[in-house]
Amino acid sequence: MTTPTLTPGSAAPAAAPQPSPDAQQAARRRPSALLSRRAARAQARDWKGGLRAVGLALPVPVIVLVLWHLGVRNAWTLPFGIQMAFVPTPGEVLSRMVDIAVGSEKDAFSGSLWEHLWASTGRVLSGFGIAAACAIPLGVLMGRYGVVNRMLDPVVNLVRPVPVTAWAPLTLLIIGFGDRSTIFLVFLAAFFPILLNTIAGVRRVPVRLLEAAAMLGTKPAQVLYKVVLPSAMHSIVGGLRIALGLCWVILVVGETVGISVGLGSMITQARDMSKTDLIVAGMVVIGLAGFVADRLLALLVKAVTRGRPTLS
Repeated sequence: MTTPTLTPGSAAPAAAPQPSPDAQQAARRRPSALLSRRAARAQARDWKGGLRAVGLALPVPVIVLVLWHLGVRNAWTLPFGIQMAFVPTPGEVLSRMVDIAVGSEKDAFSGSLWEHLWASTGRVLSGFGIAAACAIPLGVLMGRYGVVNRMLDPVVNLVRPVPVTAWAPLTLLIIGFGDRSTIFLVFLAAFFPILLNTIAGVRRVPVRLLEAAAMLGTKPAQVLYKVVLPSAMHSIVGGLRIALGLCWVILVVGETVGISVGLGSMITQARDMSKTDLIVAGMVVIGLAGFVADRLLALLVKAVTRGRPTLS
């Protein structure tokens, strides 16, 4: 290999031009500026998506409220013999909700919403948590092992069709009045949806996924929580959401007898005093509580499965 030599009279090779300090600084700022623009565009898309979701969800409730108001004012008779003349208007229900939330000393229920809501939420979360803790592991075992499924499936399908309302009188006799009977009824309402969805999700785990885990050296005891449980997570979350909604439905049944504090108890007392505005206000509060609980459950699942987008 030869090196170039300079001969007398020949010009030296020109050096590569060096960028100015301003150009170097601009080059360093370019990636961060690009990231900022991308983040701004993503945020704009999120805002547009949120506004679009609100725009799509808003018309139906507005139409329902308008028809509700017109039906009460004009004394409509709906199917099943529903007499709208005996139903309070949306304005009356809203006034009652403000009264039980803030308290204007209108009657004994004024300002009592938070006490009732807190008691009912505690019962729902207790029954739902116990049901999830029992149903998910049992569902994984029943879906994964045929022997366990053959042992327990007849009992599950024998008990599952019995409605929770049929359990209520027996529960009062064997458990008694109070929180424990209500929590037990909530547990029964949540247990079977979680169990059946967990079994279905486990059975849909691809066989090739299990074979790949075995080839990679995953121990049989680790397959359940490293492969089977994550793969069935979509179905399990669906069962949890269904069960959580049913918990709020059955809550009213459990709080109708022997309980003085709770949304179901408030509705029962309002029925005895023919306060239709309070009954509907309690129904609206239960609906809102169930909606918020479902959203919080979805956020919790996303937080727990952070970094695993296929799970959430």
